[in-house]
Amino acid sequence: MIRHLVPAVLLLSLSACTSATTPPRPEARPFAAAPSAAASVDAALTRAAAANKRVILMFGLDACHDSRGLAGWFETPRFAAMLEPRYEIVWIDVGADRTLNADLAARFGVAPIAGTPTVVITDAKGTPLNLTDAPGWRNAASRSEDDIFDYFEKWGTAND
Repeated sequence: MIRHLVPAVLLLSLSACTSATTPPRPEARPFAAAPSAAASVDAALTRAAAANKRVILMFGLDACHDSRGLAGWFETPRFAAMLEPRYEIVWIDVGADRTLNADLAARFGVAPIAGTPTVVITDAKGTPLNLTDAPGWRNAASRSEDDIFDYFEKWGTAND
């Protein structure tokens, strides 16, 4: 009798764990496939100036869970609808040792890259606006969707 109860209890325990878990966070891998970072930054700044947008420079790598997580949120319909009219986004691969594209990190005041992702928001002229917050995204995968959304919505108002 007890032998027959053990599988049932185990099955109920597992189903309780499954229903209590949070849904998986979206992930994307945009960094390794990104074209020339310097040219992409310059093109984004040009487009931002023409459209009165800001620029998000996302320094990260596909091997980084937090970089993939933040990039994944950006691809969701909710984020895309908020980001597209406000920002030009550039994915900048920093490589496993975080020295790839170090010249761009220095150009925007975040060299050396201490952790990934490092997220710099600039005005259309390329002036960094969030340097104190930029390196703080190393915990992006553990932040809530609403906190991330609110942060970029707040910075996305261009009155430059």
